[in-house]
Amino acid sequence: MKKILSVGLLSLGVLHGSAQEKKDSLLPYTFHFQQTLVTQWHPDFSAKYTGQNSFLTHEPSATSITSTIYAGIRPVKNLELFINPELAGGKGLSKATGIAGFPNGETFRVGDPTPKIYLARAFGVYTLPFTTRVETDDDDQNNVAGTTPMHYLRFIVGKYCLADYFDLNNYSHDPRTQFLNWGLMNNAAWDYPADVRGYTMAVTLQYRKDNWMVQAASSLEPTEANGPNLNYNYGRSNGWMAEVTHTHQLHGKHEGNIRFMTFLNQAAMGNYLEAIRVAVDTPDVDAVGRNGHTKYGFGINMDQEFTDDGGAFLKASWNDGHNQTWAFTEIDQTISAGWVQAGNRWHRPQDRVGLAIVVNGISRDHQKYLAAGGYGFMLGDGQLNYGHEGILELYYSWNISKLHLAITPDYQFVLNPGYNKDRGPVNIFGIRTRVAF
Repeated sequence: MKKILSVGLLSLGVLHGSAQEKKDSLLPYTFHFQQTLVTQWHPDFSAKYTGQNSFLTHEPSATSITSTIYAGIRPVKNLELFINPELAGGKGLSKATGIAGFPNGETFRVGDPTPKIYLARAFGVYTLPFTTRVETDDDDQNNVAGTTPMHYLRFIVGKYCLADYFDLNNYSHDPRTQFLNWGLMNNAAWDYPADVRGYTMAVTLQYRKDNWMVQAASSLEPTEANGPNLNYNYGRSNGWMAEVTHTHQLHGKHEGNIRFMTFLNQAAMGNYLEAIRVAVDTPDVDAVGRNGHTKYGFGINMDQEFTDDGGAFLKASWNDGHNQTWAFTEIDQTISAGWVQAGNRWHRPQDRVGLAIVVNGISRDHQKYLAAGGYGFMLGDGQLNYGHEGILELYYSWNISKLHLAITPDYQFVLNPGYNKDRGPVNIFGIRTRVAF
């Protein structure tokens, strides 16, 4: 814990000094920094049994940290280049296992909690305009200030997180500023291609005309389930996704978005029923992995502002669930909804309070595998008395703008952790501290 805080404070001081020295440049550029610490704890809860990947009934608190530099330039008109070095360390509760909708979206399933520096993103964005009508873009993380045409074709190539561009939501997407739970940061049945830290090599093509956007992407998958390395044998291992977005105005002033997504992943996945069929003792889905196996699915994602200071979201997604989860989390069906309210009414307009619920499920094949004692990379109690995993999350983000600081107490209630009615419920308390400039 002391090492994590020391590393965080050192990087914060260095980067804050650099940001204050930002001056006019010959090239348009952007430079931002964020640091997020999350500490979580839960009281003891009851469980009839505990397996290798169970959420532990008793354990100490857990702390995670991420620090990210967002740097980019516009070397020529319509072309932007970005690079994001990142530091991550610490750990999640129960080594980030035992709950499919895991409570800390800032935690990776990395065995070594020692903070490490790595290259999170390095990519380019080229925009081909089809109109002179534009809208103004402010300087932001991975966005150089300027204008964006209302009608364009855009190419995004390099290493980045696919969730940077797909499955966006104004109220439930970023665990650094919004809900912390994995089931709320993304439409969780989308097993989005990524290495263990959430990034991949990808090509995304976007076409926008006024209030409509159509985009599609193809990317690499990891070499193994939840693996740290990407598989460059693209013909055998790849991910495809497509999404249509419509942006509208409610009563002419409250913005909303509706997104429809479909995806298809191919990798050397194991099949749940085959693992059961060939098992001498405990089934092992990794042992029956074979090239050519796929996972496909669909999702809908909506957000809507209803008042000047509040809005809601609704998401639902599904995947076929025959083959093993490969990159994100063991969720095959999910639905979530919630409300986020700004603090205007109590004279804290920068503050936010959010309340959401999410219900997760898995396929029949997946249920049979876990009930037979099988393990995924996140779940496995040794047995399974199946029930939908239900999660409620409540947070209050207290923003101190002068210090670029946000402090967020967070509470999560988890019913049937890991889809097991023989375990829980669990009450999880946390606090998130974030500095960004």
